[in-house]
Amino acid sequence: MPTPKRFIAGAVCPRCAEMDKIMMFTTDDDDQVRECVACGFTDAVSDTPPAPANPELQTRVNKRSNEDDHTVKQVVFFSSGDD
Repeated sequence: MPTPKRFIAGAVCPRCAEMDKIMMFTTDDDDQVRECVACGFTDAVSDTPPAPANPELQTRVNKRSNEDDHTVKQVVFFSSGDD
């Protein structure tokens, strides 16, 4: 649901540096928009996270196929004197 346009007290426009000229409102798509009435600057922020542009980087950790031998083996430190 769109909200009415409201001025933000003390806000400074990033383009023209005018104070108290920024309006905030929400569109039908739930995007929060700020707009400067002095220079026409607009900026929109969406609540929905964007899709990742780059997939996960391939590293030795995530591309390694785990084919190691994980069987338990007996370790002998000392041989007996019977040999």
